[in-house]
Amino acid sequence: MRLKYAFINQLSVDYPVRRLCLTLKVHASGYYAWLAEPKSARALDDQRLLGLIKHSWLESGCVYGYRKVYDDLRELGEPCGRNRIARLMRQQGLRSQAGYRRRPGRYGGKPPIASPNHLERRFNVTEPNKVWVTDITYIRTYEGWLFLAVVLDLFSRQVIGWSMKPQMTSDLAIDALLMAVWRRKPKQEVMIHSDQGSQFSSGDWQSFLKANNMLGSMSRRGNCHDNAVAESFFQLLKRERIKRKIYSTRQNARADVFDYIEMFYNPKRRHGFNNQLSPVEFEKRYFQSLESV
Repeated sequence: MRLKYAFINQLSVDYPVRRLCLTLKVHASGYYAWLAEPKSARALDDQRLLGLIKHSWLESGCVYGYRKVYDDLRELGEPCGRNRIARLMRQQGLRSQAGYRRRPGRYGGKPPIASPNHLERRFNVTEPNKVWVTDITYIRTYEGWLFLAVVLDLFSRQVIGWSMKPQMTSDLAIDALLMAVWRRKPKQEVMIHSDQGSQFSSGDWQSFLKANNMLGSMSRRGNCHDNAVAESFFQLLKRERIKRKIYSTRQNARADVFDYIEMFYNPKRRHGFNNQLSPVEFEKRYFQSLESV
């Protein structure tokens, strides 16, 4: 019976109520009594809970899914179920942020120079300047694409080198690595791991590695998990800063990415791999521990 009344309420804008009531064999007075009936206790509690859900979702920058919202509400002491939160968020169209889809095209061909996979997914490194990883991603602007290359130290997940250009050339990758070498000035051989992109298999890239005492390492073909740390950083950058944005100019995008890397990610953002310390703080405590020995 309640389903009949709900159906009438949905269609009463287009058809007279009495005609619908006759069609469904429901008395009109019963329909109006159903409209005047107050909401159930469950519906009122759902409405209250939805306010808390929206607050948590908005506080996250509209990026949280039902699992993280559930954790937030549990910390507040709300005795709610995960499936209930998922249902309410689905009804209101509240969704987590997902990554970009892979651009269509043919991914094939053999790189001219391919280094062996020396890293072999050994991402846990015990000291800085021992293993670096690098990769390239793209950012949308109204002027066109802006390409970003980064170099991360696996020890602390800190971004130690980056470069942004409107074209994805070998200079883009080399400039990011040059910044990392200039900042760190490593005294030992450093392994630098990348995918098999043309920027990392070029002759200029290989010459730069030899000139700076660096050992090249490449992921297996078509296997993004071999370079998971760099991929994870790009996922954080796009989810937490540039997702759902289209910058008006490349300069605006460059400034925003710079702010994320140098003002937030490296010095402030807590990283689960670093025991919830920022990359800069994690390395700082490491060197302090060496001095105290």
